[in-house]
Amino acid sequence: MERLGTGIAELDLALGGGIPVGSLVVFAGGPGTGKTILAQQICFKTATAERKAVFYTTLAEPHAKLVRYLEGFEFFDADGLDERVEFVNLADLLLEEQGKDGDPLGPMISEIVRVCFERKPCLIVIDSAKALRDFVDEGALRRVIYDLAGKVAHSDTVVLFLGEYSPDELESSPEFSLADGIVYLAYEAHEPVDRRWLRVTKLRGSDHLGGKHSLEIDQTGIRVSARLESLAPVSFTLENGRIPSGIPGLDEMIVGGIPAGDSTALLGPSGSGKTIAALQFVAQGLESGDRCLYVSFQEDANQLIKKAASFGHHLAAARDSGQLGIYHVPQGNLDLDVLGAAVRAATADGKVRRIVIDSLAELVFAAREAERFPAYSRTLVGFMRACGATSLITSEIATLGPLSTPLGGLSFLFHNVILLRYIEMDSEMRRAVNVLKMRDSDHEKGLRHYDIDGDGFAVGDKLEGLTGVLGWSALREHDSR
Repeated sequence: MERLGTGIAELDLALGGGIPVGSLVVFAGGPGTGKTILAQQICFKTATAERKAVFYTTLAEPHAKLVRYLEGFEFFDADGLDERVEFVNLADLLLEEQGKDGDPLGPMISEIVRVCFERKPCLIVIDSAKALRDFVDEGALRRVIYDLAGKVAHSDTVVLFLGEYSPDELESSPEFSLADGIVYLAYEAHEPVDRRWLRVTKLRGSDHLGGKHSLEIDQTGIRVSARLESLAPVSFTLENGRIPSGIPGLDEMIVGGIPAGDSTALLGPSGSGKTIAALQFVAQGLESGDRCLYVSFQEDANQLIKKAASFGHHLAAARDSGQLGIYHVPQGNLDLDVLGAAVRAATADGKVRRIVIDSLAELVFAAREAERFPAYSRTLVGFMRACGATSLITSEIATLGPLSTPLGGLSFLFHNVILLRYIEMDSEMRRAVNVLKMRDSDHEKGLRHYDIDGDGFAVGDKLEGLTGVLGWSALREHDSR
């Protein structure tokens, strides 16, 4: 089936490859959800001088006003007006026919059909299609849309209806029962930052993706990020063997290094050295020639590079060459699917070998989608493994007191779980590390002391005769009796 690409890769992904030609699709949603911007962006992204896009307005804003707002977007091409994208006002035609006998929408439909077959545009947009209800009753509107959809089906043109419809209207209005596709856009209050999303509720002849897909509007226009859980990762060949962690002493505890392709959770309280250990994991990979990706929710790229340099790891050249990708998510700007799309894009070629996400706890807190998070995390970990990467994911736990359920009950997602803790010994606060689990692999069961100094994170000797390490303090064995 031939399809019209929208020029927005993630939207085409959600649509199952684009919009089938010859179809009538409704972009519905409340005011301010981005319907008009999305349609205009598709026009400028897809239209050519040979196959134009025609944007019909009914009782919408004057064209001069529409163009003035469009000038602020990067997709807008002033030279392409009329040459590639043509704006046509149907208001006068509709108002002229309103007082006459017969079908007031007949001339408009005839005009659209004529343009479809004579001029063969790639796209026709009608904004707002809902305004057509002002001219005919529901029965007449149903006949008009049925007639238009039937005729457009034999053309090479896509017709988009735009309208401000509520979710309830999707179930009862003729526009939706007769349309070949429905894309619903919404604006949702969501602390700390409100969100936009779209959902493809119907698209005939397409294996479209379900769920809410994140939608953002900025100077580039509409940016869509497909819902991660609706996607199936493409598997690459996984390496065998083990890879060095880059942390002195840790590989002894895990019997030779981290199994290639595994996902490892590094748990610890604030200040326990999780980020330092993660940077050493990446630095080791870069030294081995691996491509690496570091996702951070606190430090930006410059801060991470500066921190790594203070421990003797110089990452700037690797960042500049593309061997190291650093994706920083500023506070308040986190969206799970935007993050998922960034990870998918960075790993699409299967050449990234090490990934750090620092940290999972911040991701959970900032996302504020607790019900969704287990399924999302499972899919994210699956994507990282499928691309052939070995991942290290940090997560914060309580500084003092008994250890609560690791990772909020998500520890089953990880092949390996390593725990960093503060312990009290001889009236001093010290640091200790132990391996909680390694799937399908032997590992050291004891507790080891570790230090952080000018050379970074290093694991020391085993701590003997301690008990109660998961409680409030670490006691010598003879003191616990």
